[in-house]
Amino acid sequence: MRFIDLFAGLGGFHKALHELGHNCVFASELDTNLRQLYKQNWNIEAHGDIKKIVEKEIEIIPEHDILCAGFPCQPFSKAGKQLGRIDDRGNLFDEIIKILDFRKPTYFILENVPFIAKHDNEETWSVMKTELENLGYEVNHEVYSPQDFGIPQHRQRIFIVGSLNGLEHFSFKTIDNKKVDSIKIEKYIDKNSKTAKALPQVNIDCLNIWQEFLENIPEEIKIPGFPIWSMEFGANYPFEDNYPEKMTVRELSKYKGNFGVSLEGMSRKEIRANLPSYARVTKKFPEWKKRYIRENRKFYEENKKHIENVVKKISTLPSQSWQKLEWNVGDSERNIYNYFLQFRASGIRIKLPNFFPSLVCTNTQKPIIGWEKRYISQKEALRLQSLEGLKLPDNDNAAFKALGNFKLKIAA
Repeated sequence: MRFIDLFAGLGGFHKALHELGHNCVFASELDTNLRQLYKQNWNIEAHGDIKKIVEKEIEIIPEHDILCAGFPCQPFSKAGKQLGRIDDRGNLFDEIIKILDFRKPTYFILENVPFIAKHDNEETWSVMKTELENLGYEVNHEVYSPQDFGIPQHRQRIFIVGSLNGLEHFSFKTIDNKKVDSIKIEKYIDKNSKTAKALPQVNIDCLNIWQEFLENIPEEIKIPGFPIWSMEFGANYPFEDNYPEKMTVRELSKYKGNFGVSLEGMSRKEIRANLPSYARVTKKFPEWKKRYIRENRKFYEENKKHIENVVKKISTLPSQSWQKLEWNVGDSERNIYNYFLQFRASGIRIKLPNFFPSLVCTNTQKPIIGWEKRYISQKEALRLQSLEGLKLPDNDNAAFKALGNFKLKIAA
């Protein structure tokens, strides 16, 4: 069958359908660099802005049997602002509707983040589903993650399928839990990779400080499962019913900010610089944030004698994101270098080495293989995405941006 590949990225949909014997007759991708890669990998000239194409020359989109579209997920992502269809990128769904209405392909396959089904109290999904059904399609959807198909990565995505001929002949794949349980991470990692980028010394120095923090906590004391926000250690600025941005400089002068620094005698600008970034907001803190602040302050008071010296070192780290730790390995061995790591905006995340963290467009969040003190290589990332053999940019940053943009390859 003939298919079109919208918001094509690296061509995850293309690879899957090509391997199933189908033929791509049209592709579009806004990013110039990704279009060049698409040409190299698939020998097809991908078109640019689909909005302009639909508006001015929709007839260049040929007849096809299957429309594939991994339309932009940021408007609906839990990690984003969740603007949904208010965001221009969310409105790109409307272009899909126009193409379906114009060419009326028998089938479509759409991909997005699962939250799209819950966005705006499910109103967004209800409207989308109704628009698709009004075109004559029977619609169904299911959420999958690579781990469901034996690939060691958590990356949930919703797949929405539709058919003009009904879906009696179609069913989503049943997940084999035995396959999930038998995933072998070793298949995806190259020992002593020659092409992987080494972890910079400044990052290693940071991890060494956090390793010292872990080692200073007695074994009988549990490492917190909540995010460790070290800037709360020694702080006592108000956060329950009041909050710093609502208070005067004089009122704040009685309190302590990051790492117990006195705010007395400081200007408003200096006070803000000595508060956590999440405390510089002009509204009351949400309950989850209040809970984390309480838990961190309590943990510090109970364990101050064990950690106060290393906390001084943590306070010198170059950014607040490096002053946070997410210990997601429970009671496992307290050795940071035994695990997968990520330097994220939310903190340094430590994960068990049984599932890779998701690849995202931000190069700074590339997964780190702790025991080799290096980032995941391009080759390993392609293998993880079931995209082995595809060409990537020579530049590592550009390569991982492309990989973070990819659309999940569909299991046959």
